Amino acid sequence: MGNPHHLAHWYPTAAYLYILGLDALALAWEYLRRHPDYRLDWRRRARRPDAAQRWGLRLLEDPALDARDAQPAWQPGHAAVVQLYPDADPPVDAELFSFWRIPGHKQLLHDGKGLVLIARSAGHWQRFVLASGLEDGMAVAYAYHGRGGVMHAPDTPAPMARSRPPPAALLELHTLQALDATLAGASLREVGEGLFGVDAVADWYSDGGLRSKVRRLVRRGDALMRSGYRRLAQLAPLEKGRFESNAKRP
Repeated sequence: MGNPHHLAHWYPTAAYLYILGLDALALAWEYLRRHPDYRLDWRRRARRPDAAQRWGLRLLEDPALDARDAQPAWQPGHAAVVQLYPDADPPVDAELFSFWRIPGHKQLLHDGKGLVLIARSAGHWQRFVLASGLEDGMAVAYAYHGRGGVMHAPDTPAPMARSRPPPAALLELHTLQALDATLAGASLREVGEGLFGVDAVADWYSDGGLRSKVRRLVRRGDALMRSGYRRLAQLAPLEKGRFESNAKRP
C-alpha cells in the first residue's frame, strides 16, 4: 500500500507555493492562524469580544483564511504601514491622493479604528491607513513608524519579486509545511518524506543531518506559531507569564 500521508492536506508542497510571495505581516498571520488557542478564541468570539488584543490584533480574523484572502487588523506599529493624511498646508507641487493610481489588486477594510487599504501586485505589498477626511484628489501627507519615504515607495517586497525565491522564503515554506504536518500528528520521518521526498529519507536512521534539519524546522514552526509571529508583525513581545498557552505541543 502507498503512504496514506500523500492524501493529507500538508503533504503536497505545491499547496504551499503561495508562501514564497508573502511579506512579513502576511507570514505572521500564517503562523498565528495555526495556533490552537487562537482558533479556539475564534470559535468563542461571541463570548470573548476582546480576545483579539491578546494576539496583537484589533479584530479577530477567521483562521480558515490563508494570507491570500485574510485581512487581519494588526495593532499599529509596523514600519511597512503608511499613514496617509490630508495635507493641511500643501506645497504647489504636492502629491495628490489617487486611489486608482496605486498599482495592484486593492482591498479596503475597516480595522475597528479606521480605514485600511491593501494593494497587492506581483511580489509587492502596499499597506496604507487612510485618515478620516482624506478623499481622492486631495493633497496627501504621509507618516511612517520608524522610517521615511514617498507615497509610492512604501511597498514591502516579497520574495517572488526575485527571479528565484531566496533561501529565506524556502525556509518559511518548509517551516509552515512541517508545522502543519506535526499539528496533524505526523512523525518526524513522515515530515521529512513530505518535505524532501521518499528517497531522501531512505536512510533516515543513519542520516542524522536530515533528521536534525527536520527537527529544527518543527521546533522553529512551533516557536513562530506560539509567539515568534509577533516579531514578524513588529509587535511588542508578551510579558512573561501573560497569556501562556495550555495547548499541547505537537
